[in-house]
Amino acid sequence: MHRSKRCIVGIAVARELGMFFLFSFQPFLPSLRLGVTTTYMIDERTLIEQCQNKDRMAQRMLYERFARKMLVVCQRYSRSNFEAEDMLQEAFIKIFGQINNFRFESPFEAWLRRVVVNTAISCYRKEKNWHNHTDITAYTETIADGQTALADMQYQQLLEAVRELPAGSQTVFNLYAIEGYHHAEIAKILSISEGTSKSQYARARQLLQRKLKDTLNVEKENL
Repeated sequence: MHRSKRCIVGIAVARELGMFFLFSFQPFLPSLRLGVTTTYMIDERTLIEQCQNKDRMAQRMLYERFARKMLVVCQRYSRSNFEAEDMLQEAFIKIFGQINNFRFESPFEAWLRRVVVNTAISCYRKEKNWHNHTDITAYTETIADGQTALADMQYQQLLEAVRELPAGSQTVFNLYAIEGYHHAEIAKILSISEGTSKSQYARARQLLQRKLKDTLNVEKENL
């Protein structure tokens, strides 16, 4: 969906849910990048309870408290910063629509992150071209040989490389390597086989290792 249209849809949904803070959601994003915040100290439980009562200031404060961390999550599932910001917007619409379901029985940030990840998964479920089945044996050796190399990648290099992965490999890599899901869990979440999850992860590692090798070669040539 075009960026401006997604913004309009987000505002329309926000109106229906009574989340008026989202009328100024786009201005929040530049302030996020500049490190500007209006959040003052308030304990987390009180803030959540106020958001459950649709307090507009509390909603803004909750956004400002967690948006930076959640944007990092969105960046790993996106192709660009603009797409990550759109994903973050959609996630916060869901967060404030579902926040009354939070019962303080688990860490709030874990619940928040789960909503963001589920939003990212929903975005990629719309892509029809990544449900391909690949034989895991084609990549097993590459995984074993590249463990140290991947660990040595700088964050920005890894982020850029992950963004260049095919949608399926990107999603599975994030869920397995970063979020800590097992392949059986990923298979259930994405409605694919466990073997496909393993092969997508193996493919991701192979492509990332190749990207790292190319990057290192370029750096050596520039010395």
